[in-house]
Amino acid sequence: MLPDGLWRIAGFGVVGLVLAAAVAGLVLGDAWLWLAVNWSLPGYVRFHSSDGFDAPTTVALLGAALVKAAFLWLILRTPVRGPVNRREKALRRLLYLAVAYSLVLRYPADILPDTVIAAFQLALWTAIDILYLLVIRWRSRLLRVAAGAMFAVELAGLADALLYELDLPDLGTGVGVQLALTLGGLAVTVVTVIGQRRDGRWSRGTRALGWSSAGLQVLISLGFFADEIFDNLAMLVMVKTVMLVNVVWIAATARELPPEGQPADLPPARRRAVRLTVAAVVLLPIIAMIHPERTPHLTYTGGSTDCYDRPAFGDLKPAERDAVFLCLARSTDDGTPPMFPDSMSDQGILASGQALCRARNGEEHEAILKRAGSERSSWGVDPEDLVYVCPEIIGAAHPELLRSTEETREANAAYLTAANAGCRDPWPRTKGVVQATAKYFLFADGDFGYLVHDPGDRVTEEQAEEAMDRIHDDGALFGVAESAVLVGHVEDVVDLCLTVKAMRTAPPRRTAGWEQINEMPIVSRSGRLTVPEMGEDEVGAGAPMPNLAIAGKGHYRLRVYVRFGDTGEEHLVVVFPGASKKRLTLKP
Repeated sequence: MLPDGLWRIAGFGVVGLVLAAAVAGLVLGDAWLWLAVNWSLPGYVRFHSSDGFDAPTTVALLGAALVKAAFLWLILRTPVRGPVNRREKALRRLLYLAVAYSLVLRYPADILPDTVIAAFQLALWTAIDILYLLVIRWRSRLLRVAAGAMFAVELAGLADALLYELDLPDLGTGVGVQLALTLGGLAVTVVTVIGQRRDGRWSRGTRALGWSSAGLQVLISLGFFADEIFDNLAMLVMVKTVMLVNVVWIAATARELPPEGQPADLPPARRRAVRLTVAAVVLLPIIAMIHPERTPHLTYTGGSTDCYDRPAFGDLKPAERDAVFLCLARSTDDGTPPMFPDSMSDQGILASGQALCRARNGEEHEAILKRAGSERSSWGVDPEDLVYVCPEIIGAAHPELLRSTEETREANAAYLTAANAGCRDPWPRTKGVVQATAKYFLFADGDFGYLVHDPGDRVTEEQAEEAMDRIHDDGALFGVAESAVLVGHVEDVVDLCLTVKAMRTAPPRRTAGWEQINEMPIVSRSGRLTVPEMGEDEVGAGAPMPNLAIAGKGHYRLRVYVRFGDTGEEHLVVVFPGASKKRLTLKP
């Protein structure tokens, strides 16, 4: 082992070199500062921060230099002198080798094949784990067995990495496997610290480093810093720095293998200093994640993937409504620009939303959006969006927007029931084999009418388009295309009363009271004929429609009656078997 003087010289030299390199990097430029502090090339940094480091990143790098210097001083402290047996001596050397690899040797090792590095890691930690079991006085057979099991899980992960590099069957990347390996690595740290405490040779400071390492592993495993590392270069620097706590703990474990009877605890004053240092290293990155009020806090951005579904207002808790509005305000669905720019803080967007609620007209809406830097200030804002931020204002004018999903479903069902009840069977004494009466809801802007069609025919969609083309080109009320007939509406209406009946034979014409009566052929190739029911687009019949092809596959006649009454436009559709292909106008 090196003399104590050489350890001190190495400590002073390395710490001084790190601090001097950081100062030189501050003078020479960002790339040199990154290299001096993080000991890696700045290629990733140039991509992430092409315009140079901002002030928080520079401060983080200088702080990281100080913390790393302190860590290196702890690592290079003189090992405790005293007689050690062969196992303890071997463990100490292997632990220092692991420290040296983590800090220095891994950089030149990058020129070696990945297979060699994986094999080296497996061999190194296999030897260390075996010596841990033999050197640490566990004072419990159960604890020793548990430690052996945890060490086995850790080594299984290293062996899996080697198998992967050798292109041999490995454990895979399943969630269960990765979770087991992650928890196994954490358990190794925990059980080792427990063993150190029961052994009694390791100081409280060393054990505190071990617990800190375990805590950081938990935070990293849970993705606690994931978003911040990706979005914040300063956070990346701090997280990489504090992760060196594990290396310091390994070095302290190697250092404190004292002979029997030598006290291992530090004096009280130094213990307090160690506790403060460890607490600062662990807590400072977490504190740095708490943004000051002047810094924009972004719950969502325009690229957030969870902004597609619009939850009903009544389904949300009060604390969730602001988040939904923020999501909608920054949404870029369908390639449209967001309501507010991503650079605007959550607080700013919510305040602007409140102002939009109080605006009296579209001009004030546009002025508010323009001041906020919106790219779509002339579009205005829908009440459906604003209800989340000011329900008391929007709800007064649009109470339906305050409903929950269940309340909306019940209201829609009640509306359909009332609408259907307003329609009456125009032939109440002439019963069909099957029949139905309902309100048919049309598309409010440009809907030609409704289809009577064979939904099981593979070419129905093409024939429906053909029927639409014919009704458009001919200017007629009907478009006929074999298994699909498009029935138009006479008046400019958004709904009409529709009754459908299926007869076994042709019924009497009964022209009295009707303004138009037409008859045409239709084919059922699948044994079905029906009218579309209302779907998510809110177009279709408001009640279930029966199968009008009562004779199965074959040719049918379709007779349509049209009139106007107290309920508006009213249609009666009668279907019966018939082979004729003539189109008849029974009453023009």
